[in-house]
Amino acid sequence: MTTTDARPADGYTGAIARVYDLVHQGKGKDYAGEAADLADLVAARAPGARSLLDVACGTGLHLSHLAARFERVEGLELSPDMLAAARHRNPGTTVHRGDMRDFALGTTYSAVTCMFSSIGHMTDQAELDAALAAFAAHTESGGAVVVEPWWFPETFTPGYVGAAVVEAEGKTISRVSHSRLEDGATRIDVHYLVAEPGEGVEHLAESHRITLFPRSAYELAFERAGLAAEFLPGGPSGRGLFVGLRP
Repeated sequence: MTTTDARPADGYTGAIARVYDLVHQGKGKDYAGEAADLADLVAARAPGARSLLDVACGTGLHLSHLAARFERVEGLELSPDMLAAARHRNPGTTVHRGDMRDFALGTTYSAVTCMFSSIGHMTDQAELDAALAAFAAHTESGGAVVVEPWWFPETFTPGYVGAAVVEAEGKTISRVSHSRLEDGATRIDVHYLVAEPGEGVEHLAESHRITLFPRSAYELAFERAGLAAEFLPGGPSGRGLFVGLRP
């Protein structure tokens, strides 16, 4: 059994990027359904929306489905390996490499989205403010910004253990995670065992610190960015959604 430490400085990298989709789809994540719900939400808040930028788009599975609902869809991703996967999956779609805190693409969109709690990788209020300011700067007048937050301090469950075993593309993948409280943030350690006939078993490990911003911190960031925001409970992961409108 080989062991690979995949603790990234700039997002999911290497072997973990290659099994990321297999694990989450195997766990039942419905990218098509989430994209449809997201497109419906944008259409309700910004009627006539024609373009969308998905920030922290990962491997581009949401982009694949959103492209059918908007005339122009683009992505932004920091991790080089996730970026490569997104570009490979969406050959006709522009996917930019960039950091959500300071990207500048020189254009605007009807909607800017940031899903799967990627915003939680901001470390403090200043970074959260910077990200929302960048989102707002890329949103046209009358457009919408949709952000899926991480857990709030009062909704996070310290000590939570998640586990899944999936079989896909000839591989058997076991994923186990443990989340704990660490200085106002979630520290989540994740371990994978990836077994493939004739190849043996590979052990992958990653660790992420995800900030437990209170709801008020998000609302303040939206306000400072000039966006009128509302919070919608539920959402694709049960953590809710913030929707901000640009005047």
